[in-house]
Amino acid sequence: MKTLHSIIFLCLSLISLAQTPFNDFNPINDTIVINEVTVTGLTGTTSLKINPIPVTLIAPEAIQRTTSSNIIDAIAQWPGLSQITTGNGISKPVIRGLGYNRVLVINDGVRQEGQQWGDEHGVEIDAASIHSVEVIKGPASLMYGSDAMAGVVIFHKAPILPQGTMKLDIMGENYSNADLWHYSVDFAGNRNGFVWDGRWSQKQAGEYSNTKNGRVHNSQFSEEALNTMLGLNKKWGHSHLNLSYYHLKPGIVEGEEEESPFQQIHHYKAVSNNLFFIGRGSLKLLLGYQHNRRQEYEVPNECGLDFMLQTESYELRYNAPQWHGFTFNTGLNGMWQQSDNKGREFLIPAYHLFDIGFFVTASKDFTSWLHLIGGLRYDLRQLHSFALIDDDMERFHDFERSFNGISGSVGIVFNIMPQLDLRLNAARGFRAPNLSELGSNGEHEGTMRYEIGNPDLKPEFSNQFDLGIDYNNNLISAKIALFHNSVSNFIFLEKNGNVIDGKPVFYYLQGNTRLIGGEASLDLHPWRQLHFENSFSYVDAQQLNQPDESKYLPFTPAPRWLSSLRYEFKIPISVMQNVFVEMQMDHNFAQNNVHTANDTETTSPEYTLWNASAGADFYHNGRKILVMQLTAQNIFDCAYQNHLNRLRENGIYNMGRNIGIKINVPVTW
Repeated sequence: MKTLHSIIFLCLSLISLAQTPFNDFNPINDTIVINEVTVTGLTGTTSLKINPIPVTLIAPEAIQRTTSSNIIDAIAQWPGLSQITTGNGISKPVIRGLGYNRVLVINDGVRQEGQQWGDEHGVEIDAASIHSVEVIKGPASLMYGSDAMAGVVIFHKAPILPQGTMKLDIMGENYSNADLWHYSVDFAGNRNGFVWDGRWSQKQAGEYSNTKNGRVHNSQFSEEALNTMLGLNKKWGHSHLNLSYYHLKPGIVEGEEEESPFQQIHHYKAVSNNLFFIGRGSLKLLLGYQHNRRQEYEVPNECGLDFMLQTESYELRYNAPQWHGFTFNTGLNGMWQQSDNKGREFLIPAYHLFDIGFFVTASKDFTSWLHLIGGLRYDLRQLHSFALIDDDMERFHDFERSFNGISGSVGIVFNIMPQLDLRLNAARGFRAPNLSELGSNGEHEGTMRYEIGNPDLKPEFSNQFDLGIDYNNNLISAKIALFHNSVSNFIFLEKNGNVIDGKPVFYYLQGNTRLIGGEASLDLHPWRQLHFENSFSYVDAQQLNQPDESKYLPFTPAPRWLSSLRYEFKIPISVMQNVFVEMQMDHNFAQNNVHTANDTETTSPEYTLWNASAGADFYHNGRKILVMQLTAQNIFDCAYQNHLNRLRENGIYNMGRNIGIKINVPVTW
């Protein structure tokens, strides 16, 4: 199999069929031009320069330069972002210290629903299919409803090709640690307004290694994905149909050499995305269906937990034409869910869920230097949990709950001078408890604990205030983003000291929480080819009115300093362009503010990683034929445990040195 991989990879590097017209592209993470970029996840398409809400834009070039085993790995290095990891193949996004169901993931225009309540449940998205990423930091319930309380991660596919164009893109990458191989083939086109895009991807990785544990037993995984899009782009608007299938088979790392449990995840999705121009306004209609099945095996061919989740989502939004200088958006969105237990073991009950929200937003440019954006939303969520008799005992009780809440935001931007912007924003977020928090009663495989829910939990509400200052000129780009977030009825897990079936028992509790912190970044570019970039992230997350041992929230990321030096060469020859080399330092400070009640969490020491990358685009007769990227992560093979590594408490360390190569062959005609 390794020989076959090598042959395929060598063929990719030798293909030179491409006839891709060369177009210079200004990356959206270039701080000189970033304020001209538009963001889409707020109140419609908005210029970043007049947007008061903290947003991070991650460009295709930035994703390309990153070594990662999944898409969350690829974005977790940006200020204010981090990830909860379970081995090599499973990562969950964290925004400013909050994760799980408080971070909403949008893919193909709809919320990704794949039982993300679980610690060892990742995001079922093919990394190769993602072109760019938009991250909203802070409560975004205004547009997305419950579960967007900490923020939203929006994954964007590649834009539609120009009329009369077709493109074939072949990608391959290999990383030394875990011997990860990844292939992807994409074919897209646009003929007389008929547009299409089809991608197939496959990934396989063995057990990863580090200097402390050697090879981490059962950390291997395999992945395959198929994504297709068919549609029409006409003067009246567009209508696109997205179909996708994703399959992941990860091992479950438990630190026991004699056992090799694993998961099987299948995710099917169909999305109808429609936009109709009505006069000077537009109407958006979005319908989605998702089918997620997650099976956990202690031994082959013997399924224990088996969850089947079906989600039907909808959105109807009207973007009104300007009226007296105001721009309005109004609409509704929500979902219907049904979850069933198909296995012989049980953790959460089967349930039905209905969710709907109504929103209205408004924006106005009062002058060329003063801009206002705000809105209100009302959400209603109804949930019915079904009883279950297991071994003549009632494992789950039948109950119904209804949750509602009002959320919104208002923000203002002062463009004090062309180089200096001041941003102020206040937002209120809403999150209803999920079924795991309300009704779980069982051993949660992969987390090595017994979880018991609380059906009396109240919804969470957050009130966040943001202050942002941006300064940009030809020599320096600087940003400061500060926030204060108060969360009432915050839901968290705490070990209570009891043991059931040999596993420690965890209960869901509630309290009031305060999070403060922010991000600061500085990019020095004395000339266009040289960038010296630095960023610092900090979060202090405390529970109010609690004793010292339960004062801090579990899984709060440590303060982090990222520093990189990148040089982009001007090559006088036409066959090689966009050549760069980059060196990065990733320093994670010690995290001593931990939740120590009943040994729920332990401290983690500081560590520093050194990474490097280099790349170039190759041309023939003015056309791009090959893109090559070399990366080296953890160059000095540092043995470290990230504070958000779920396996840390079992003595398992993160990945050691990892050398990679990535090759893209674009063919356009």
